[in-house]
Amino acid sequence: MSDVQQRIDDLVKNNRVVLFMKGTAQFPMCGFSGRAVQILKACGANDLVTVNVLEDEAIRQGIKEYANWPTIPQLYVNGEFIGGSDIMMEMYQAGELQQTLGAQG
Repeated sequence: MSDVQQRIDDLVKNNRVVLFMKGTAQFPMCGFSGRAVQILKACGANDLVTVNVLEDEAIRQGIKEYANWPTIPQLYVNGEFIGGSDIMMEMYQAGELQQTLGAQG
């Protein structure tokens, strides 16, 4: 595992809810990241850790390989890859994301 993959793995495994996104929760830098933050707020995720991939090119590329998922944002809950903003929206509308976030690790 490369250094970048190890850093990502540590972030995912040491925090219950991690969102790799463009920008920050306060200042999202793309619409999909903004939507992801809004969905998580609507679910009451108060232990959210965000990682701004625009600040670290190695993380930006590495996260795509880590999950074998080509787009950002990416949500991880309890060490598990959940998906991007479209999947988050579908899960939210179905009530599944609330359950996932409500299940303490």
